[in-house]
Amino acid sequence: MSETMIQMAQRAKKCAEEIKKHREIQLVSHIDADGITSGAIIAKALERAGIEYEMLFVKQLDENIVSELADKNPELTIFTDLGSGQIEHISNYGLHAIISDHHRPQGDTDLHLNPHLFGANGSFEISGSGTTFILAGQLGNNSDLADLAIVGCVGDMQYRKYGKLVSLNREILEANPTIIEAKKDISLYGKQTRPVFKMLQFSSDPYLPGLSGSEDACIDFLHRIGLRSGNDEKWRRWIDLDEGEKVRVTSSLLQYSVQNGLSSYNVNRLVGECYLLLQEEEGTEMRDASEYSTLLNATGRYMQAEVGMAVCMGDREEAYDSASRLLNEHRKNLVDGLNFVKDNGVTQLSHLQFFDAGSSIPETIVGIVAGMSHASNNRHLPIVAFANKEDGHKVSARGTQELVNRGLNLSEAIGQVCQEIGGAGGGHDIAAGATVPFGKKQEFIEKLNSVIASQIAARA
Repeated sequence: MSETMIQMAQRAKKCAEEIKKHREIQLVSHIDADGITSGAIIAKALERAGIEYEMLFVKQLDENIVSELADKNPELTIFTDLGSGQIEHISNYGLHAIISDHHRPQGDTDLHLNPHLFGANGSFEISGSGTTFILAGQLGNNSDLADLAIVGCVGDMQYRKYGKLVSLNREILEANPTIIEAKKDISLYGKQTRPVFKMLQFSSDPYLPGLSGSEDACIDFLHRIGLRSGNDEKWRRWIDLDEGEKVRVTSSLLQYSVQNGLSSYNVNRLVGECYLLLQEEEGTEMRDASEYSTLLNATGRYMQAEVGMAVCMGDREEAYDSASRLLNEHRKNLVDGLNFVKDNGVTQLSHLQFFDAGSSIPETIVGIVAGMSHASNNRHLPIVAFANKEDGHKVSARGTQELVNRGLNLSEAIGQVCQEIGGAGGGHDIAAGATVPFGKKQEFIEKLNSVIASQIAARA
């Protein structure tokens, strides 16, 4: 066990000792896959410890929500995958709270578990779910929840920087070999559930020139390399192929991508480390950490994170059916969103590109649309999306690892601009978001372009 893990476990033990003093606890978590798995991990640990809880999921934590939580006068509140940026408000409103988060903290308390406090980076070394898994480990024997910790960090794209999970995430992975398996494989989404041609067709990260978005081109590609449908004339999934067929598709795809101008960085990303949850049924979304996290994200995006949490807690009937329906709706909305961007285009500045979806794309998914549309626009510039919400403009920004390597840090850039013009924002170097006041959109985008220019120039 690393020194950082030992230090985090010691802080987690102090938090756990406080938790055990209470019989009823208020839980608050984020609505994305990392937040949902974090909430499920702590909820399951509390159930096993005989402690009652009330669960609340929020899109973001701000002073108003902290105030509302304090009005309930709970014995103890546990924040997971959020809270580290609101320590001042939590303290000012007198909330007795434990924070288990991985975002860059603004302050510290004795009951604050965050990797940044121990020299680790919460963007790629451990996620909110991993941090909460450490906390759960101090509440009892909860090692079987390691699969949820991995689903959360995969949903948070923590593997992107090095092409695999590293550091504290790696420790969790390797300590639980009967629960999670790391396997080198083609890294495209949908290996468990999609026909192979659909897996190619819907690849957006990386974008496959001439294949992504075209069903006919993908089928033709597979026919040309001798891969056809199964005996029942139905297209097989990736998991239905034998090892020889997988090797043939992978090697042909690598050769095709090089010949069609895919960057060496993205060619290398076509094969990577994938994570299988060995306790889950093969051929379902829950078997693959990437597909599982997408299922959970779909529930959160449509404000039904409690459905995703129920799946995490073991409901494979009603909750899973509901989550699957939400995922199908989610996919349709993503297609509509991508068509909007394709039809309306993006505006390009010197160091970023952006589009304004207004009310045409739900603000809960505009960030995903931005990330997916990035592949068919200028990959050398980060992409920023605006969408309308009740209290201002929703901002979602997405970069690439290549841009991050050149100095891009969207979290710092957006945070700096929000401090200057008002609003609230944050996230990670490769993906971040904010809410900015109405009427400030143009000023925001111009200032953000300037800050990003400074970041890239400083690294040049």
